[in-house]
Amino acid sequence: MKTYLKTAAFAALATLGLAHTASALDGEPYIHDPSNIMECDGKYYTFGTGGGGLISDDGWTWRSGAVRPGGGAAPDALKIGDRYLVGYSATGGGLGGGHAGRILTMWNKTLDPNSPDFEYTEPIEVAASLNDEDCDAIDIGLLLDPSGRLWCTYGTYFGFIRVVELDPKTGARLAGNEAVDIAIDCEATTMIYRDGWYYLLATHGTCCSGATSTYNIRVGRSKSPTGPFLDHTGMDMIRGGGKLVVAANNRLIGAGHFGLLDLGGNVQKFSCHYESSLDDPGHFGVLDIRALLWKDGWPVAGDYFMGGTFEIESGRSGYALEMGVDAVPLTQGGRTRQMAAPAGEGGAARPARGAGGAPGGFPAGGAPGAGAPGGAARPAMGAAGAPGAGAPGGMMGMGGGAPGAGAPGGAARPAMGAGGAPGGGMGGFGGMGMGMGGGGRNSAPIPDQTVEDAEPTWPNKTVVTRLGDYMLQAHQKWTIAPVEGAGGYIGSPFFKITIEGTDRALTATEEGTVVVETAFTGDDSQLWRIDQLIDGSWRIMPKAESDSDEPMCLSAVGISTPSLAKYDPDSWNFRWNFKKP
Repeated sequence: MKTYLKTAAFAALATLGLAHTASALDGEPYIHDPSNIMECDGKYYTFGTGGGGLISDDGWTWRSGAVRPGGGAAPDALKIGDRYLVGYSATGGGLGGGHAGRILTMWNKTLDPNSPDFEYTEPIEVAASLNDEDCDAIDIGLLLDPSGRLWCTYGTYFGFIRVVELDPKTGARLAGNEAVDIAIDCEATTMIYRDGWYYLLATHGTCCSGATSTYNIRVGRSKSPTGPFLDHTGMDMIRGGGKLVVAANNRLIGAGHFGLLDLGGNVQKFSCHYESSLDDPGHFGVLDIRALLWKDGWPVAGDYFMGGTFEIESGRSGYALEMGVDAVPLTQGGRTRQMAAPAGEGGAARPARGAGGAPGGFPAGGAPGAGAPGGAARPAMGAAGAPGAGAPGGMMGMGGGAPGAGAPGGAARPAMGAGGAPGGGMGGFGGMGMGMGGGGRNSAPIPDQTVEDAEPTWPNKTVVTRLGDYMLQAHQKWTIAPVEGAGGYIGSPFFKITIEGTDRALTATEEGTVVVETAFTGDDSQLWRIDQLIDGSWRIMPKAESDSDEPMCLSAVGISTPSLAKYDPDSWNFRWNFKKP
């Protein structure tokens, strides 16, 4: 919470439960300075400035209703064992007219206000500041590190950010523990731990001014929870350093108050609030949940994913997921691209098998030879012109024989199996008119293949899926779109996956296969959970597996048929890439 918070900002808190038009999440996700999101008995909770907070049944659709006594600002929450530790700021940050502040902690067995076990303990003071101190006791952040030690960061722009150690059994400050200064020029700090590093996430910039707020989240790291915390350039955060993690994006302004959600299986997400949504500007803060990636040892905000049209590429093999139908090749000028020879004056036809010129060596062409008539001939495919004779050329005919001239109609080639007297060997490339001196070529662009080009050849029934080389064909392009009213999971809605331009839907079967049905019905077997993994690739999971401890996910081994298999976060089989077609 920014120092000298405007009085008008508190009045805006009264609007948090009003209807909305659009936001980062569904429902009424309006909150300022949210705590870390906590899961309790299948529901999700977060607390905010002013008391209270939000509840969600699935992590996608949010409503007011969380209960936190004490008022104050910028709380945080942490589960330790079977209890929940909740901390918050009482005054401070200019809220009481100065910088005298207190950080308090309290416990609860549950976060469900309807539970008979719901009861907070008496708050305990763990840090404080006086008006004339070089620190302001506000904006608590909590971390329980892998060794079981509990850390609390706090502070704002008025002076230093500090860290102090707490007792994980009581939530009180450890006796004799002195606070350590670790950063300046930021607020709303919290620490996370990964691979031997402590990361200090901090909010820079200005808050509480709607669409003109400059809030952004930055990070430094240290081998010790007491610092020094350096950014990627080596700048200490106590000198104002900090690597950017997330700022304004996707019409959302003022990112602040980072919270980690580690879902396991190489899926991490983070929560924050934005000061303003440009699509829904009438609220004092809106909650968001995004994927958290890791690159070169640093946290990176993941993609803001709401669908699109993609090639779905196997991370294991690089092959594309496709509907199992006969391919319709791309076309050029009404002819199939793979089969047609370039049209143009002087182009050569393919010689008949068993006919052709005398050996001319490689790659120069020889003179045309003659063979006795064989069985029924079929026309040569390609442009007109019998094989011409040309002077020997260099490699691949590039030395240049003169273009061959032939009578219109092209050479015929005998039907397969037809007998003909042996002729000379097939002419070299120069004799076939493939030299650089040959005829012109059609340079008109080849258009994208559309559903109209290919769908008439597709069967009107359930079709298997498979993997194949990506060839920009219609049966390899997938449209991923959120499904309104289908619910969601932590931070995202459920999606449907259809062949672009059609209603043919990717469907999970009870047998563990993955097929394409002719129509999307909205059945759970056609709804998909899509999570970005920490390396930036994607995991694709049927809705029915969304709450499983051992989910079945879309898997690919080599070029075999895709299927559902038990998710292994260390296997490349379950990693998919979404590429623009």
